[in-house]
Amino acid sequence: SFRMFTMEEGLRKADSAGVRVIEAIPGQKIGGGLTESFGLTMSPEAKAKVKELLQKYNIQIRAFGVISPTTREDWQKVFALAKEFNMSYVTSEPRKSLWGMIDSLAGENKIKVAIHEHARPNLYWHPDSVLAAVKNHPNIGCCADLGHWARSGLDPVDCLKKLEGHVLGGHLKDIKVFNDTRAGDTPVTKGVISYPPIFEELARQKFSGMLSIEQESNWYNSLPDITNTVRYSKGEMAKYR
Repeated sequence: SFRMFTMEEGLRKADSAGVRVIEAIPGQKIGGGLTESFGLTMSPEAKAKVKELLQKYNIQIRAFGVISPTTREDWQKVFALAKEFNMSYVTSEPRKSLWGMIDSLAGENKIKVAIHEHARPNLYWHPDSVLAAVKNHPNIGCCADLGHWARSGLDPVDCLKKLEGHVLGGHLKDIKVFNDTRAGDTPVTKGVISYPPIFEELARQKFSGMLSIEQESNWYNSLPDITNTVRYSKGEMAKYR
Protein backbone atom coordinates (compact mmCIF):
# COMPACT_ATOMS: atom_id res chain seq x y z
CA SER A 1 0.00 0.00 0.00
CA PHE A 2 2.92 2.36 0.67
CA ARG A 3 5.22 1.21 -2.11
CA MET A 4 5.32 4.68 -3.64
CA PHE A 5 7.24 5.83 -0.57
CA THR A 6 10.51 4.73 0.97
CA MET A 7 10.46 1.95 3.52
CA GLU A 8 11.19 4.50 6.23
CA GLU A 9 8.17 6.60 5.19
CA GLY A 10 6.00 3.51 4.84
CA LEU A 11 6.87 2.29 8.33
CA ARG A 12 6.04 5.70 9.75
CA LYS A 13 2.66 5.64 8.03
CA ALA A 14 1.99 2.06 9.12
CA ASP A 15 2.79 3.01 12.71
CA SER A 16 0.38 5.95 12.60
CA ALA A 17 -2.34 3.60 11.30
CA GLY A 18 -1.83 1.26 14.26
CA VAL A 19 -0.11 -1.50 12.28
CA ARG A 20 2.42 -3.67 14.12
CA VAL A 21 3.20 -6.35 11.50
CA ILE A 22 3.78 -5.91 7.78
CA GLU A 23 4.52 -7.77 4.56
CA ALA A 24 7.65 -6.26 3.01
CA ILE A 25 7.94 -5.87 -0.76
CA PRO A 26 11.04 -6.41 -2.90
CA GLY A 27 12.55 -3.35 -4.50
CA GLN A 28 11.26 -0.70 -2.11
CA LYS A 29 13.83 2.02 -1.42
CA ILE A 30 14.91 1.90 2.22
CA GLY A 31 15.45 5.62 2.71
CA GLY A 32 17.03 7.10 5.79
CA GLY A 33 20.03 8.29 3.82
CA LEU A 34 20.53 4.99 1.96
CA THR A 35 20.11 4.45 -1.78
CA GLU A 36 19.62 0.67 -1.48
CA SER A 37 16.32 -1.19 -1.77
CA PHE A 38 14.88 -3.96 0.38
CA GLY A 39 15.72 -7.34 -1.14
CA LEU A 40 18.15 -10.18 -1.57
CA THR A 41 21.21 -8.07 -2.34
CA MET A 42 21.11 -5.70 0.64
CA SER A 43 24.43 -4.84 2.22
CA PRO A 44 25.03 -5.41 5.95
CA GLU A 45 24.63 -1.64 6.37
CA ALA A 46 21.22 -1.70 4.69
CA LYS A 47 20.02 -4.65 6.77
CA ALA A 48 21.13 -2.90 9.93
CA LYS A 49 19.24 0.24 8.87
CA VAL A 50 16.04 -1.73 8.25
CA LYS A 51 16.34 -3.36 11.69
CA GLU A 52 16.88 0.08 13.23
CA LEU A 53 13.74 1.41 11.55
CA LEU A 54 11.67 -1.60 12.58
CA GLN A 55 12.74 -1.13 16.18
CA LYS A 56 12.06 2.61 16.03
CA TYR A 57 8.46 2.07 14.91
CA ASN A 58 7.91 -1.17 16.86
CA ILE A 59 6.97 -3.07 13.71
CA GLN A 60 7.82 -6.63 12.66
CA ILE A 61 8.17 -7.97 9.12
CA ARG A 62 5.98 -11.08 9.14
CA ALA A 63 6.21 -11.88 5.42
CA PHE A 64 7.98 -10.88 2.21
CA GLY A 65 6.70 -10.90 -1.36
CA VAL A 66 5.42 -11.46 -3.91
CA ILE A 67 8.76 -12.95 -4.99
CA SER A 68 9.32 -15.90 -7.34
CA PRO A 69 12.99 -16.78 -7.90
CA THR A 70 13.82 -19.43 -10.47
CA THR A 71 17.04 -20.89 -9.05
CA ARG A 72 17.93 -22.82 -5.92
CA GLU A 73 20.65 -20.29 -5.12
CA ASP A 74 18.20 -17.39 -5.10
CA TRP A 75 15.67 -19.34 -3.04
CA GLN A 76 18.41 -19.99 -0.49
CA LYS A 77 18.95 -16.22 -0.36
CA VAL A 78 15.22 -15.70 0.13
CA PHE A 79 15.10 -18.02 3.12
CA ALA A 80 18.29 -16.54 4.57
CA LEU A 81 16.72 -13.07 4.42
CA ALA A 82 13.47 -14.35 5.90
CA LYS A 83 15.33 -15.98 8.79
CA GLU A 84 17.39 -12.87 9.47
CA PHE A 85 14.22 -10.82 9.92
CA ASN A 86 12.29 -13.57 11.76
CA MET A 87 9.59 -13.83 9.12
CA SER A 88 6.90 -16.50 9.22
CA TYR A 89 6.47 -17.00 5.48
CA VAL A 90 7.41 -15.84 2.00
CA THR A 91 4.70 -14.99 -0.53
CA SER A 92 5.32 -16.42 -3.99
CA GLU A 93 3.94 -17.70 -7.30
CA PRO A 94 6.63 -20.31 -8.05
CA ARG A 95 7.04 -22.50 -11.10
CA LYS A 96 5.51 -25.96 -10.78
CA SER A 97 8.89 -27.56 -11.38
CA LEU A 98 10.22 -25.93 -8.21
CA TRP A 99 7.55 -27.08 -5.75
CA GLY A 100 9.59 -29.96 -4.34
CA MET A 101 12.80 -27.99 -3.98
CA ILE A 102 11.04 -25.01 -2.40
CA ASP A 103 9.17 -27.23 0.05
CA SER A 104 12.43 -28.90 1.07
CA LEU A 105 14.27 -25.60 1.62
CA ALA A 106 11.28 -24.19 3.49
CA GLY A 107 11.34 -27.16 5.82
CA GLU A 108 15.06 -26.85 6.43
CA ASN A 109 14.72 -23.17 7.27
CA LYS A 110 11.40 -23.44 9.13
CA ILE A 111 9.94 -20.69 6.92
CA LYS A 112 6.69 -21.40 5.05
CA VAL A 113 5.93 -20.45 1.45
CA ALA A 114 2.49 -18.94 0.82
CA ILE A 115 1.13 -19.28 -2.72
CA HIS A 116 -0.33 -15.99 -3.96
CA GLU A 117 -3.17 -15.89 -6.49
CA HIS A 118 -3.20 -13.08 -9.03
CA ALA A 119 -6.36 -13.00 -11.13
CA ARG A 120 -6.84 -15.30 -14.11
CA PRO A 121 -5.08 -16.33 -16.31
CA ASN A 122 -2.42 -16.59 -13.58
CA LEU A 123 -1.30 -20.14 -12.82
CA TYR A 124 -2.75 -19.93 -9.30
CA TRP A 125 -5.94 -17.96 -9.90
CA HIS A 126 -8.16 -20.86 -8.77
CA PRO A 127 -7.98 -22.62 -5.36
CA ASP A 128 -7.64 -26.00 -7.10
CA SER A 129 -4.29 -24.90 -8.54
CA VAL A 130 -3.11 -23.86 -5.09
CA LEU A 131 -4.27 -27.19 -3.64
CA ALA A 132 -2.18 -28.95 -6.28
CA ALA A 133 0.89 -27.06 -5.09
CA VAL A 134 0.36 -27.78 -1.39
CA LYS A 135 -0.38 -31.50 -1.89
CA ASN A 136 2.44 -33.52 -0.32
CA HIS A 137 4.29 -30.26 0.35
CA PRO A 138 3.72 -29.54 4.05
CA ASN A 139 5.75 -26.32 4.00
CA ILE A 140 3.72 -24.71 1.22
CA GLY A 141 0.42 -23.00 1.97
CA CYS A 142 -1.75 -20.15 0.73
CA CYS A 143 -1.73 -16.36 0.83
CA ALA A 144 -5.44 -15.72 0.32
CA ASP A 145 -5.79 -12.74 -2.01
CA LEU A 146 -9.43 -11.86 -1.41
CA GLY A 147 -9.54 -9.17 -4.09
CA HIS A 148 -7.99 -11.20 -6.89
CA TRP A 149 -10.40 -14.08 -6.23
CA ALA A 150 -13.30 -11.63 -6.66
CA ARG A 151 -11.68 -10.24 -9.83
CA SER A 152 -11.65 -13.79 -11.20
CA GLY A 153 -15.36 -14.22 -10.42
CA LEU A 154 -14.80 -16.44 -7.38
CA ASP A 155 -16.51 -16.15 -4.00
CA PRO A 156 -13.75 -15.47 -1.44
CA VAL A 157 -15.59 -17.41 1.27
CA ASP A 158 -15.87 -20.49 -0.94
CA CYS A 159 -12.17 -20.19 -1.77
CA LEU A 160 -11.25 -19.98 1.91
CA LYS A 161 -13.33 -23.08 2.62
CA LYS A 162 -11.57 -25.02 -0.13
CA LEU A 163 -8.19 -24.03 1.25
CA GLU A 164 -8.98 -24.68 4.91
CA GLY A 165 -5.92 -25.81 6.80
CA HIS A 166 -3.55 -24.19 4.30
CA VAL A 167 -4.19 -20.45 4.78
CA LEU A 168 -0.99 -18.88 6.10
CA GLY A 169 -1.92 -15.26 5.45
CA GLY A 170 -3.95 -13.07 3.15
CA HIS A 171 -4.25 -9.82 1.23
CA LEU A 172 -7.06 -7.59 2.44
CA LYS A 173 -8.49 -5.37 -0.28
CA ASP A 174 -11.72 -4.40 -2.01
CA ILE A 175 -12.55 -3.86 -5.68
CA LYS A 176 -15.08 -1.87 -7.68
CA VAL A 177 -16.43 -4.58 -10.00
CA PHE A 178 -16.91 -8.33 -9.47
CA ASN A 179 -15.64 -10.79 -12.11
CA ASP A 180 -13.50 -8.23 -13.93
CA THR A 181 -9.77 -8.95 -13.95
CA ARG A 182 -9.06 -5.26 -14.48
CA ALA A 183 -11.35 -4.00 -11.73
CA GLY A 184 -9.84 -1.12 -9.77
CA ASP A 185 -9.14 -1.13 -6.06
CA THR A 186 -11.21 0.81 -3.55
CA PRO A 187 -11.10 1.02 0.26
CA VAL A 188 -12.34 -2.04 2.14
CA THR A 189 -16.16 -1.93 2.68
CA LYS A 190 -16.52 0.54 -0.23
CA GLY A 191 -16.52 -2.07 -2.99
CA VAL A 192 -18.25 -5.32 -3.96
CA ILE A 193 -16.66 -7.71 -1.44
CA SER A 194 -18.75 -8.55 1.62
CA TYR A 195 -16.32 -8.81 4.51
CA PRO A 196 -18.41 -9.96 7.51
CA PRO A 197 -18.79 -13.53 6.15
CA ILE A 198 -15.07 -13.58 5.34
CA PHE A 199 -14.11 -12.74 8.92
CA GLU A 200 -16.67 -15.27 10.15
CA GLU A 201 -15.09 -18.00 8.01
CA LEU A 202 -11.57 -17.09 9.11
CA ALA A 203 -12.72 -17.27 12.71
CA ARG A 204 -14.33 -20.67 12.11
CA GLN A 205 -11.01 -21.90 10.75
CA LYS A 206 -9.25 -20.44 13.80
CA PHE A 207 -7.04 -18.42 11.48
CA SER A 208 -4.22 -16.72 13.41
CA GLY A 209 -2.07 -15.39 10.56
CA MET A 210 -1.65 -11.92 9.10
CA LEU A 211 -3.94 -10.08 6.70
CA SER A 212 -1.87 -7.57 4.74
CA ILE A 213 -3.83 -4.48 3.76
CA GLU A 214 -3.20 -4.03 0.05
CA GLN A 215 -4.91 -0.91 -1.22
CA GLU A 216 -3.72 -0.08 -4.71
CA SER A 217 -5.62 3.16 -5.19
CA ASN A 218 -5.22 6.79 -4.15
CA TRP A 219 -1.56 5.82 -3.75
CA TYR A 220 -0.23 9.07 -2.29
CA ASN A 221 -3.10 9.87 0.07
CA SER A 222 -4.36 6.45 1.20
CA LEU A 223 -3.41 6.66 4.88
CA PRO A 224 -6.89 7.70 6.15
CA ASP A 225 -8.55 4.84 4.24
CA ILE A 226 -5.94 2.36 5.44
CA THR A 227 -6.36 3.55 9.04
CA ASN A 228 -10.12 2.97 8.70
CA THR A 229 -9.45 -0.51 7.30
CA VAL A 230 -7.25 -1.34 10.30
CA ARG A 231 -9.98 -0.22 12.71
CA TYR A 232 -12.70 -2.04 10.79
CA SER A 233 -10.86 -5.33 10.51
CA LYS A 234 -9.80 -5.29 14.16
CA GLY A 235 -13.40 -4.61 15.14
CA GLU A 236 -14.68 -7.49 13.02
CA MET A 237 -12.10 -9.94 14.36
CA ALA A 238 -12.82 -8.89 17.93
CA LYS A 239 -16.35 -10.24 17.55
CA TYR A 240 -15.01 -13.78 17.46
CA ARG A 241 -12.56 -13.67 20.35
